[in-house]
Order: sequence, then structure tokens, then C-alpha cells
Amino acid sequence: MNHVANIYRLGIKELRSLWHDKVLLIFILWAFTGGIYAVATVSSQELHNAPIAVVDEDRSTLSGRIINAFYKPYFKTPELITVDEVDPGLDAGIYTFVLDIPPDFEKDVRAGKQPGIQVNIDATRMTQAFIGSSYIQNIIYGELTEFVQVFRSGTKLPIELATRVKFNPNLTSAWFGSVMEVISNITMLSIILTGAALIREREHGTLEHLLVMPLDAAEIMLAKVWSMGLVVLVAAGFSLHFVVQGLLSVPIAGSIPLFMLGALLHLFSTTSMGIFMGTVSRNMPQLGLVMILTILPLQLLSGGVTPYESMPDIVQNIMLVAPTTHFVSLAQAILYRGAGFDVVWPSYLAIIAIGSFFFLAALVLFRKSLTVAQV
Repeated sequence: MNHVANIYRLGIKELRSLWHDKVLLIFILWAFTGGIYAVATVSSQELHNAPIAVVDEDRSTLSGRIINAFYKPYFKTPELITVDEVDPGLDAGIYTFVLDIPPDFEKDVRAGKQPGIQVNIDATRMTQAFIGSSYIQNIIYGELTEFVQVFRSGTKLPIELATRVKFNPNLTSAWFGSVMEVISNITMLSIILTGAALIREREHGTLEHLLVMPLDAAEIMLAKVWSMGLVVLVAAGFSLHFVVQGLLSVPIAGSIPLFMLGALLHLFSTTSMGIFMGTVSRNMPQLGLVMILTILPLQLLSGGVTPYESMPDIVQNIMLVAPTTHFVSLAQAILYRGAGFDVVWPSYLAIIAIGSFFFLAALVLFRKSLTVAQV
């Protein structure tokens, strides 16, 4: 009971120290509120109000259907221009896309030929150009397919492919981005807070005060783990409820308590990693450099940014020892697909095993550093 009481009191001390660190408090508040909202809304991956123009040299029913297929909110209302206005409009940045429908286009389609439509793209608007080219291709292909089927009854295939998107029917990037930002912030903030807490003890000289008390290294570590983990867990729960579900109206398919349980286990791993980094680093600048080398690979290679299966086999095997890989997997399964415990329990076991290893490694290093400090 004395050990539990020591861990509790030391944890309360950590919470009080964090409360007086206004910079970190503002950072936590922004990361789980404004930061989530900004990532979800500002960096949208959908095409929105793209300026487009059309050179209609055919003036046919089919060309009119193609022109009318471009509508808001993806594209602005297409402007009809001449061939001589194409280059000046693209050079001035008035249009991002210009379609040139050649003469006799509908006639050639009816005759079974394969006429082409020229698409001029302002590639300096890189993201919009890349996404818009796919939109244009799909729109034109859809209109052509429907038009041809009307005049050629035999062209309809015996099999029709119907695509249904379950979690995100409109493929809204804000739904994906907001949830993934919460997942990423859980990892980042937990490492930062525990590492900064240990550095703060060393810089303020309070670590020496703890050494003269009847405290064990495990007690000091566990106090920082539960206190900083609690802060991140509460902030993540607040963000999911009020920002993701409330402000952004993102539906959560699965059980939030089940996700929070996985986050709790994940925090045990990441807070231990933070203590390990705080022990290796001697000041905050060093901790920042170590974190850059650690957090970026954890975030980029865990499956949150790019699919885990698309990475090289050697990277997949290496990332199996990272807790973020299993946490992202279970978080996406629960929050996106509504998976239950029967699906995600292997990820829970993996996180527990990895967390135990990181905690023991951090404890050995931390205990060694305390021994050197005492000498």
C-alpha cells in the first residue's frame, strides 16, 4: 500500500507541475481541438470549386451532356471559350482545367470510332490537378458509357459492378483525417509529456530531491506514466466526443470505450518510450531532436498515412515491434469498421507485450541513471 500511495502522490505532483506549465497546456488544448479541426477541414483532399473551361468544337448533344456533367461543388460552372483563349487562360491562372472537344465527336462515337478529348491541366496547382484529372476521366467515361448504351443495346455487359462505400459513402477526407489526427496526437503527446516531465525534474533540480526520499525508480516512473497518460486519455476522449463527433459530425462506427481501452494500453507503451528518451536526453533541445528521429517513422510507417500492406516486407516486419502499428490497426478497425473485441484482441496482446518490454527497458536505464546521479 505504501508503494501505491507513493505512486499516487507523485502522480498528483506531476499533474500540478503540468498545470503550472501554461505552454504545454495550451499545446495540449490546441492539439486536440483546433489542430484536429484544422487538419480535417483545411487540408481537404476533395476537389472543390475547380475552375474549368470547355472548347466545344462539336456543338452536339453528347458534347452538351459532357459539359453539363461538371457541376458544383467539385467544379465551377464550365465556361465556353475558344481555342485562342486556352493558353492565355491557363497562363493567367483563370482555369485549372480546359477540355477541347473536337469536331464530329458525337458522329465518331456513333460510328464506333474512338475519338479523343484533349484535357489541358495547369499542373502548378499540383494537388488539385492530380485529383481533378481522375474526376474528369470518370465523368467523361460515365457520360460516354451511358450515351453509347442508349444507341447500342448490345454493348451492355452481362455483369454490372456496383461499388458501395460503407464507412464514408461520400469519401469525405475530413472523416478520415480527423480520426487519424486524434490517433496520431495520442502517440505524440504522450511521448512529449513524459519526456518533458523527466527533463523538467532534472532542469529544476527536483530529481535530486526525489533521490533522497524512500522512493524506488519504478514508483517514480509509474507516477509519470499514469499521470501523463491520464491527461492524454482525457484529452483524446474530449476530442472524439466534442470535436470529431460534435463539431465535425463524423460518425463513429464502433465502441468508443473499447477504443479508449486500446488507447490506455498504447499509452503504457508510449509513456515508457517518453521516459526512455527523457533519460537519454539531457535537455529539452536534445529531447526534441530525439523525438524527430522517433515520432516521424512511428507516424509515417504505422499505417496511418499509407496502408501498412503497401510497404516493403522488410519495413512491415520492422514495424511489428512498434506499438503504433498495432494501435492504428485496432483504432481503424473499431472506429471505422465497428469491430468488436473478438477482432482486435490480437492487437491488444501485441501492445501489452511491446509496452512491457519498453517499460522494463526504460526502468533499467532510468534506474541506472539514478544510480550514477547518486554517486
